Amino acid sequence: MSLKAFHVVFVSLALLLAGYLGWWALGEWRGTGDGGWLALAAGCVLAMVALAAYGVWFLNKTKGVSFL
Repeated sequence: MSLKAFHVVFVSLALLLAGYLGWWALGEWRGTGDGGWLALAAGCVLAMVALAAYGVWFLNKTKGVSFL
């Protein structure tokens, strides 16, 4: 696996983990009403947006590099 492929997989997994954590935090906020959970969910959404933007930027930057 090339460094580019590993990087894409790693960023994708980080994006999924942030999404899961945000979904879980939102559920906890609905159950408890504590604002900290809502802040965590909002932070996870921001992290997902940043990771997605970084992933697109990285793929555009490494267009000429093979995944192999």
